[in-house]
Amino acid sequence: MDSIDTSILKLLQENSRISISEISSQINLSISAVSERLKKLESSGIIEQYTTIINPVKVGKLLTATMFLNLESPKYSEGFLQFIQSENEIIECYYLAGEYDYILKIITQNTFTLEALLKNIKSIRGVQKTRTIVALSTIKNIYSVKAEEDNL
Repeated sequence: MDSIDTSILKLLQENSRISISEISSQINLSISAVSERLKKLESSGIIEQYTTIINPVKVGKLLTATMFLNLESPKYSEGFLQFIQSENEIIECYYLAGEYDYILKIITQNTFTLEALLKNIKSIRGVQKTRTIVALSTIKNIYSVKAEEDNL
């Protein structure tokens, strides 16, 4: 990684649909050189994927919540994690150190759909304790680490 790679990443983070020729002209590098660098960034795993960010409110997902969760025992992890993977309204799940075992980020339509999801989660074998917090508004939401020369 060098400053040219960082510049390419910054442009892609602003608009992942930017063309190679546009990247080339903005960073003053040939199209073939940009293409080669992109291939290396992809094959090294620095670029994991290209995606579309959908505004949840525009598609009727008006409620964001986080849920802290404890399992009774690690032996229940597999069933719990299978459920998490199958549930589209759970958009993030992290295994934690500390008071709780997992934290889930949930984006759903409203309080009724949140209640239904919570009932499903609480009925999973081994779920012992939950704590749910509803977000009132989003102050900051960045979808990826920022490309900065100091960090890369």
